[in-house]
Amino acid sequence: MIVFFGCSGPAIDGQENLSEIDLLEFDINKLRQGYENQSYTVQDVVSYYLSRIEEIDHKGPTLNSVLEINPEAFSIAKQLDDELASGKSRGPLHGIPVLLKDNIDTHDKMETTAGSRALKGSQPLQDSFVARKLREAGAVILGKTNLSEWANFRGELSSSGWSGLGGQTKNPYILDRNPCGSSSGSGVAVSANLTMLAIGTETDGSIVCPSHANGIVGIKPTVGLVSRSGVIPISFTQDTPGPMARTVTDAAICLGALTGIDSADTKTLGSKDNHYKDYAQFLDPDGLKGKRIGFYKGPMGEHFKVDELMLAAIEDLKSNGAEIIELDKISTISLGDAEFQILLYEYKDGLNNYFKSLGPDAPVKNIDELIAFNKGDSVELAFYNQKYLELAAAKGDLQSPEYLKTLSTAKRYSQQEGIDRVMDLHNLDAIVAPTGSPAWKTDWINGDHFQLGSSSLAAVAGYPNITVPMGFVGELPVGISFFGRAWSEPKLILIAYAYEQKTMHRKPPKYLNAPPSY
Repeated sequence: MIVFFGCSGPAIDGQENLSEIDLLEFDINKLRQGYENQSYTVQDVVSYYLSRIEEIDHKGPTLNSVLEINPEAFSIAKQLDDELASGKSRGPLHGIPVLLKDNIDTHDKMETTAGSRALKGSQPLQDSFVARKLREAGAVILGKTNLSEWANFRGELSSSGWSGLGGQTKNPYILDRNPCGSSSGSGVAVSANLTMLAIGTETDGSIVCPSHANGIVGIKPTVGLVSRSGVIPISFTQDTPGPMARTVTDAAICLGALTGIDSADTKTLGSKDNHYKDYAQFLDPDGLKGKRIGFYKGPMGEHFKVDELMLAAIEDLKSNGAEIIELDKISTISLGDAEFQILLYEYKDGLNNYFKSLGPDAPVKNIDELIAFNKGDSVELAFYNQKYLELAAAKGDLQSPEYLKTLSTAKRYSQQEGIDRVMDLHNLDAIVAPTGSPAWKTDWINGDHFQLGSSSLAAVAGYPNITVPMGFVGELPVGISFFGRAWSEPKLILIAYAYEQKTMHRKPPKYLNAPPSY
């Protein structure tokens, strides 16, 4: 067993780099080559990442991205080492460290809290489908990541990356900047090399925005490709877990391990003939050749520095064989109000069902008890309110005519009269847009300061979306999004990988304490 004394990578606040192996910016294939060459063991690798978490996340710049460490991580690593020694491998994730967003259930010695003090100490009665699939694939679950509490659907003027249990997660590029959310800790931990992979969840933007803001790759799958059972919910029609990684290759490898039919999540029935166990087969550096890509210009004009990067990206796509078709509109109506009402109805139903799944010892039994807890807590309402919980609690059930009509409208104008329509009209393989603007300064008084985003159409439709690093504004990363039809992950991965390989914009963070004068 190698002993680790510090962290690898750039020295931080005078710390020495004393680790005996350096896995900085490693990918899955490179890590597995080390296992095959017996350069290190799974236990060595787990020790390395836990050392970085201690030095960088809990000390050093105090990123605050990891909420809890798995006390069984080393015993899991030893078992996986024993299997490798006997010639057995569970697959491409064997011995690969992963962190889970803390709204994903694990039935072990860890808690699942959504960052809420109301769920402190809550231990689910079974693994989520995602956790079970990762264990079967041989991944080492290192722990749980901080998040925007309740996946950022609790109240007004929230700060992404803040939770009552975990406090504020920091952006590793410039520490006073926001990591975006709600999968904030997952994005930061991957970017800072505290793990090889992380799993986030998205309702609208919660995988792609923290991936973009932290300079990594995020895949928001088609709703139903990855089961949501055992994931603390917001929306039955929009929620999905998905992989977050430093490369498209790693994200694609991870995605294959997560798919499958789950009787506990009826949405997965639609993936029966639409999922793969190996998405790495679609990786082709020349995958842009002959592709017709729609350039959605809706987010343009909000931030000239992002516009400049986006126009350069369009030229990169063209120079590598893609044909670009400009799109001023996708949906013919605005869907923001409809989406919000759908989320309120489904939030109440989903939370109440989740609390029931925790059994008779659930810390709170329903959404009304949660609201009452927050009102009596000294921390939960210190910075922002719980208006969305209160609005959800006042809604009827999922047979309400208002809910059913609004859901039908949202699906029609995001799918048939939205993404599907423009892709059919122009014979498109994918649609591209800037993912968002550079990270804003974290602000607990005024909340988040979003300037632009492109996640909502794919989110409301339940369609896939992949973000990849597109470049930097000063020291802050910006992402580019590729989205398209339901179940089009193979084609999107092909296109996103080809763009990534031709541009290679990913750079590790520098943990700057203050913005430079640019």
